[in-house]
Amino acid sequence: MNDFNEIAMLLLIVVPLAGSLSMMFMPGGQTKETWYFAIFIAAISLCLSLVVFGNYDYNVGGFQYVASYEWLPGPLDISLSLGLDGISAPMVLLNGLVLFGGVLVSQTVHYRAREFFVLLFALAAGVYGVFVAQDLFFLFFFYELAVLPMYLLIGVWGSSTDFGTFLRTKEYGAMKLLIFLVAGSILVWIGILALYAESSDLGAATFSLEGLGQLAESGKIDEDFQKWVFPLFMVGFGALAGLWPFHTWSPDGHVAAPTAVSMLHAGVLMKLGAYGIIRVGIFLLPEGAEAWMPVLISLGTINVLYGAMSAMSQNDLKYIIGYSSVSHMGYVVMGIATLDNIGMAGAVLQMFAHGLMTALMFLLVGSIYHKTHTRDINVLNGLASRMPINTFFFAIAGLASLGLPGLSGFIAEFMVFTGTFRTYMPLGILAVIGAALTAIYILRLLARTFMGEADERWADLTDSSRVELSVGAALVGIMIFVGVWPEPLLRVITVSYTHLTLPTNREV
Repeated sequence: MNDFNEIAMLLLIVVPLAGSLSMMFMPGGQTKETWYFAIFIAAISLCLSLVVFGNYDYNVGGFQYVASYEWLPGPLDISLSLGLDGISAPMVLLNGLVLFGGVLVSQTVHYRAREFFVLLFALAAGVYGVFVAQDLFFLFFFYELAVLPMYLLIGVWGSSTDFGTFLRTKEYGAMKLLIFLVAGSILVWIGILALYAESSDLGAATFSLEGLGQLAESGKIDEDFQKWVFPLFMVGFGALAGLWPFHTWSPDGHVAAPTAVSMLHAGVLMKLGAYGIIRVGIFLLPEGAEAWMPVLISLGTINVLYGAMSAMSQNDLKYIIGYSSVSHMGYVVMGIATLDNIGMAGAVLQMFAHGLMTALMFLLVGSIYHKTHTRDINVLNGLASRMPINTFFFAIAGLASLGLPGLSGFIAEFMVFTGTFRTYMPLGILAVIGAALTAIYILRLLARTFMGEADERWADLTDSSRVELSVGAALVGIMIFVGVWPEPLLRVITVSYTHLTLPTNREV
């Protein structure tokens, strides 16, 4: 069974990469056939995600399905080392779900569909690789593989938006995303090389997360070294997580991106940043993390409040959801920064819950935009009478976003609030205020877009397609399931994050 799980771990990366390479040799004009093949590859990836998540033994915890494939022997000793723990397992499952849904709703992509799916699956392979890599070299390699295709996916297949007073082009959104994320990647790479140099000075030169983790656990990594290296990872990975003030690329990228890319962008890609802070920053530099946590949680609090207030002032649906993502990623950052068992578990659960709700929102907005050619909430009034199922699904996603009990967002935010109140109470109060602001802009969006009398221009408007509604129904079902019964996820998370906390932390 272990051999099967190890193979499944490797296939998580190999299958989307093989699918991406295979599509390069498909005829360019066969749009429908390309889409069918993409569904096949995405379905296999989803099945593999379900297998590795379902087979994870929460009674044992720690890293499982560990396998290593030597790549560069000698002094560097770099290997493709793979492993899965309770933090990465939910993220692998999330990527499988969002990828499959994103591919299904991409039936409207007709322009250069082959190249679109080639890049989309390369991105997905990179995301899988980051979550399961146990070697810093390959973690960075997959990190870049996940980030760089976004430039072309937005710049080629995205859309420009005329806001009347200014034009926001897709090229602007793509370039801004690339500049911010590459700048963050530079900081991450400097930090990785610094860690390798430090381990070399200690006589154990390695890029292995396990080897570096043993050095950190034994206290051999110098405290001053940790204090100047941790901010490199905090800012470098934080840029991808939408950490204020390095967040501005995200809403602009969302506005320009096609539907599937927006789903992966907000649903999964931003989670790589938060995951990197946990896996590399806190795991390998615990004393540096403890020193910088007041700064990180303060920035996370600004994320929550700034993102919510910015969302309140927007009229474009994608901008509202984009700034909402910035706000919700603030809760993730706050949970991480508590270095508290409950808070960190809530952060991981929040990553999963937010990934589902924001993917659903962008799916529904994409459907609305495809039919109406506008995202202006001042124009899209009364859609409930024309798109009732779309409206219902959007309402569920919005209520999950504001933390309604019984939906996935409530438990995650509750755990983050609890952890924050146990460690930084004044900031915890501000976080609760941020949740109230979320309710304001979500209810405003629902009222102005879907309620009231429908405009005559939408008289012939039909509901979302069957494929879109099927994906939406699946995501809604998972959100309700997690909200009502979060135990299957939490039992996996809680057995694996405790080794990341510091001795000063409270135990559950």
